[in-house]
Amino acid sequence: MAATPAPPQAPPKPTWDPRRPVQPPWLRPTIRIRLTLLYGGMFLIAGILLLSIIYLLAAQAINTGNEPSFKIVDGQAIKVTSDDCPAINNASPISLTAFNEAISECIDHQRQVALDNLLSRSLLALLGLAVIAFAFGYAMAGRVLSPLGRITRTARAVAGSDLSRRIELDGPDDELKELADTFDDMLERLQRAFTAQQRFVGNASHELRTPLAINRTLLEVHLSDPNAPVELQQLGKTLLATNERSEQLVEGLLLLARSDNQIVERKPVDLAEVAGQAIDQVHAEAEAKGVRIHGEQKPAVVQGNGVLLERIALNLVQNAVRYNIPEGGWVEVTTDVQGGQAVLLVSNTGPVVPAYEIDNLFEPFRRLRTERTGSDKGVGLGLSIARSVARAHGGHISARPREGGGLEMRVTLPV
Repeated sequence: MAATPAPPQAPPKPTWDPRRPVQPPWLRPTIRIRLTLLYGGMFLIAGILLLSIIYLLAAQAINTGNEPSFKIVDGQAIKVTSDDCPAINNASPISLTAFNEAISECIDHQRQVALDNLLSRSLLALLGLAVIAFAFGYAMAGRVLSPLGRITRTARAVAGSDLSRRIELDGPDDELKELADTFDDMLERLQRAFTAQQRFVGNASHELRTPLAINRTLLEVHLSDPNAPVELQQLGKTLLATNERSEQLVEGLLLLARSDNQIVERKPVDLAEVAGQAIDQVHAEAEAKGVRIHGEQKPAVVQGNGVLLERIALNLVQNAVRYNIPEGGWVEVTTDVQGGQAVLLVSNTGPVVPAYEIDNLFEPFRRLRTERTGSDKGVGLGLSIARSVARAHGGHISARPREGGGLEMRVTLPV
């Protein structure tokens, strides 16, 4: 029998927009060209200003050097006076040779003074231009990099699970515009993927729960028949327990899928109240196992989903009660605010846990040295769900072995 040919694949989506005109590379206003023109223009303007200032200072220095430093009082006896050249400022006549030497020294002195003034004023002008250039460059850099700030703010908003945000950057068709458009396309695909995931979770929730609920109802109806044989009743109870376990597994998997995402709608939730609700639900099981629950729950208000946070506390307290010592066991549940973070701490007695086995406890369907799927204490998703919910709230969960046996589970959440 001939093999059925594979259906033709759809052509790949073009990476260019045919509606957008294609410009030559040398005409495209890229960031590189814009920065080159900007800083080149700034350097040119600064050079022109500095050259102009030096020219004015040099002209002033030359004018100062050209001023006469002396005047002849008596031409016959070569008697001169000068305010700038003390060497020729005398009342007695001097010889022509001494007069020429004094004039040379005076001109050299005036030239050195003019050069010193030119140097000092040029340094002051350079310092002023440097301050202006740095201020202008800082302002221009902020203007050029402002699109990056817009992209960063949008990315932060998306990190808070607001996938509907888009950058929609306008301006020249440069590298930043291309980056923003690519980021918008990525957000569009992510939003479609998350929407499809949520739709799948909803459909799977309905499709998986319905047959399990029907099976449970049929089993309960057959078990309610007093004339049913004992073997059939025993089989029905076994099937009912298996069905209940499947329902717990489905609920845990669906909750794990939902809790992997960030929490969009947040409300004030007190961890002390959440821990109290979890203790109330596990109280009967703890009494049946002889486990004492104690601890002080101080107010610790966080922003999040109360149902999911209660699931964290319930899973931790249930594990602490179920995996405890047979006699004289205890569980300590405390809540507090430490270092600006809300802390939920659950400690318990129990078997000794090696430190290298701690990471395995948070993996789905895993337990200490064994697979969780064969245990009658749960479906093996409690700590996995707790870790996912903590991450979705921006927090962290960690475990630490206690001396003498047992664990210390610590959940930290931002206030």
